[in-house]
Amino acid sequence: MTPPTIRSARPDEYDEIARVWMNSWASTGLEDASNFLLAKLRARVPQEIEKGWSLYVADDNGAIAAMLALHLRDLYLDQLFVAPEYQGRNIGRQLLTFTRQHLADEIWLRCVRENEKAWRWYEREGFVFEKEAVEPMTGFVMKYYRWNKRNTAR
Repeated sequence: MTPPTIRSARPDEYDEIARVWMNSWASTGLEDASNFLLAKLRARVPQEIEKGWSLYVADDNGAIAAMLALHLRDLYLDQLFVAPEYQGRNIGRQLLTFTRQHLADEIWLRCVRENEKAWRWYEREGFVFEKEAVEPMTGFVMKYYRWNKRNTAR
């Protein structure tokens, strides 16, 4: 099986990207998939691109397997979500490798404290916990992580 191709997202894919984002987020058990959530994420994609997102997809022969949003200027991995049907196939690791090619020296990210699967994975991938803080817009407690090339053998 050939791994998906990572490439820049196209505007005509934003709706499907929002759907992948929603389904992956819902797979954490932290929020249910809904028309309201999908509409919110659909609206957010172009807004975030306007604010500086570099948006990428993992393209599996025309199907979007995952989405990745980076703020390159801020050394920030903002979103990494793999569609539930593609989870467990190392696509997240492929996207993280891609991120490290673009942010070679340092990467910052945050994830929801209750999403233990995600933050434990980031820790296994060499990210170091920095702090926790409440996200005022959502009320979730966020765990902040940093990866620094100088401090890791990865």
